[in-house]
Amino acid sequence: MESGTTQNNLQELKEIWGQWNDEVRQLFYDNYGDLPYLLDVKVDKHLFQALAQFWNLAYSCFTFRKVDLVPTIEEYMALLCCSKFQGDRVYSRAVNVPTFSKKLMSVTGMSEQWVVARIKQKGDSKCVPWRGLKDAILTHLDVRKRLDVFALSIYGLVVFPKALGYVDETVTDLFDRLDKKVTPIPAILAETFRSLSACRRTGEGRFIGCAQLLLAWFHSHFWKVDKVSYRVFSENYSPLKEIAATPRRDNISKEKWIAILQNLREEDIEWRAHWLLPNEILYRCGSFDWVPLLGVWGATGYAPLLVLRQYRSKQFIPATQGLVDCEFSYKDDGYKKKIQEMVSAWKQARRMKRLAVGLMTTPGYHQWWARRINDNTPKLNQEESQSIEEHLRVILSELEMVRQDFERKNADLEKRIEQMEAE
Repeated sequence: MESGTTQNNLQELKEIWGQWNDEVRQLFYDNYGDLPYLLDVKVDKHLFQALAQFWNLAYSCFTFRKVDLVPTIEEYMALLCCSKFQGDRVYSRAVNVPTFSKKLMSVTGMSEQWVVARIKQKGDSKCVPWRGLKDAILTHLDVRKRLDVFALSIYGLVVFPKALGYVDETVTDLFDRLDKKVTPIPAILAETFRSLSACRRTGEGRFIGCAQLLLAWFHSHFWKVDKVSYRVFSENYSPLKEIAATPRRDNISKEKWIAILQNLREEDIEWRAHWLLPNEILYRCGSFDWVPLLGVWGATGYAPLLVLRQYRSKQFIPATQGLVDCEFSYKDDGYKKKIQEMVSAWKQARRMKRLAVGLMTTPGYHQWWARRINDNTPKLNQEESQSIEEHLRVILSELEMVRQDFERKNADLEKRIEQMEAE
């Protein structure tokens, strides 16, 4: 399983971003949030491949030993930091979609001749190559249009990287709705979950969700935070910027990551990401017991009630009826009716107040968890059972090895001094 983003595209995007002054960057942040920080999030291939092994097809979540975790709408909203997005205005594929050329003309502000000359056919869909969009960013006279094309490029190359080096036609349909304050978050989650499921079913494949955002979310739950900085309450605080700037090990093998995740315990988890400050939890829509997610190529759903501890709320037995069969592609028969049902459900989005009660669970939760079927996730090998501390103790940093070497030499020196004094 491989991530769908190429390093060359990322480097060129970063170089363009680096050429803009603070005023232009702030204009981008105001309109598109913290998207550019995704360019700085390093994708650890081994961690990513290991993480995908723990995707639970039955419950649309990650299951590590006896721990369920899943990215939520509230978490991704907080990571991308865009105040323009309206939580309940979700993307749905339009019935009468404008032609690709018209959408590109609208976004880029370029002529029909310029646009038509750059549209290519890749497999079963039309795309526009990154080099064509790059030229528009570098040469366009309208600063706002430059920003729009730059944002579209990040969405097509990083967030929804279907064709390497190209922006897929379908992504422009979602991007075209952002001006109407439609939130892209459910669509991002939908394609992340659908791609994880596709790769788990086949045991291989290329991931076409946003690997950077997924790993940023993972790191926020995996490493314990002793103290929460006051910065998280600042208007200018960016969790994604902080995560991207944090140095991390990149020499841990896939097998070692799998062993670490197999041995994960409840006390190892940072249940609520320190930067998440929600007052309400979106937990279901309409008649669904869970939250439907409409993507750009298909739809699925997830159950926030499975992971209430990520909000520091009391975990009870969740309702997940229908979740396992909710996924569909926009190529399936009858998909339009299913889209309408999900769109209607979002008009009845239901939220509940977050009740901070610590890391508590109801008495029946663990019995329910033990009875449910989790056959598709890697199991703990009892013969090789080790705590996470023991696993990580084996993976010594260079600094730790230097320290141990110093202490060993120092101990030898002290013994020699003692022997000399004794003589």
